[in-house]
Amino acid sequence: MLDLFDEPVVAGLSMHGDIVSAEEEAALIAHIDDTGLSPFRFQQWTGKRLTRSYGWSYDFSTGAFAPADPMPDWLDDVRRRAARFADLDPGQLVQALLIRYDPGAGIGWHKDRPVFEHVVGISLGNAATLRLRWRSDRGVERARTDLAPRSIYHLSG
Repeated sequence: MLDLFDEPVVAGLSMHGDIVSAEEEAALIAHIDDTGLSPFRFQQWTGKRLTRSYGWSYDFSTGAFAPADPMPDWLDDVRRRAARFADLDPGQLVQALLIRYDPGAGIGWHKDRPVFEHVVGISLGNAATLRLRWRSDRGVERARTDLAPRSIYHLSG
């Protein structure tokens, strides 16, 4: 995690630990497991992860966004905390994408859709590595940072 004198891994990325307690983490994981997660599908490929969208969903076959079920009440508190961390109004966080990565499921390169200016993520369960890449005048650059359980990150720009 960053301290007062650390530089961010990439411009526009901020991180912090312990956005929720261990007890809140367990409750969130239980709620997520009870949401009716579905296998992630990308065109003809099925990923080794399960997902559920609230607010908006994205169809990888058509490239279209569509309204999804509204965010459930049990996400309200964590949504407020995420918004406060990212210096946003909670109403600006209009989509919640829940993703469960089971053992052995890798997180491949992907590109977040530019329709949303801010990406706020909360890591639950186990530590993970956030890998980033972007094009610059020097070619493709890469960076990585560790996400501790119960940590939050905000990426914009």
